[in-house]
Amino acid sequence: SLGVLKGPWDQVFAAFWQRYPNPYSKHVLTEDIVHREVTADHKLLSRRLLTKTNRMPRWAERFFPANVAHSVYILEDSIVDPKNRTMTTFTWNINHARLMVVEERCVYRVNPENSNWTEVKREAWVSSSLFGVSRAVQEFGLARFKSNVTKSTKGFEYVLARMQGEAPSKTLVETAKEATEKAKETALAATEKAKDLASKAATKKKQYV
Repeated sequence: SLGVLKGPWDQVFAAFWQRYPNPYSKHVLTEDIVHREVTADHKLLSRRLLTKTNRMPRWAERFFPANVAHSVYILEDSIVDPKNRTMTTFTWNINHARLMVVEERCVYRVNPENSNWTEVKREAWVSSSLFGVSRAVQEFGLARFKSNVTKSTKGFEYVLARMQGEAPSKTLVETAKEATEKAKETALAATEKAKDLASKAATKKKQYV
């Protein structure tokens, strides 16, 4: 898939290392840099270990012991080329590989139509070695991958907005909470107004009696 982040490449590169935490990444538990080096041609190579929560579908739980860890350990390799202004990342899970392996490759480069934006090209491969259900696992993995891409993009946009000095877009939870509070205030105001009108009506009735 091809997407766009509304920020220059340099800013997106900086935001990449500041993505966590954000309101859309509650499933990301930890991140650790396990290796980093600068090559002779001035490219930055990094490897990070990420821990994420990842609940298995019920139909898949029967293939694993009840005490199996639900956390997923993910390795992320990245290559940053400041000269050509590209950043390429490779990610894959290193546990639960019997159930499913999800590999992702992302390339971040300057958008050819707008140099103030960054183009993101994503590719993913889902495989499973479970006999008889590999097709179902692959379909499930692809659906979950698409859901995670949406969260990742929203999280990226949130961090970029914060870096650009803008107010980040409210999350759905925040929006719903504000709407609920506003509804309560409106209902309370309506109740008070009704009480006031009822009180005035009662006073007026007494005057006529």
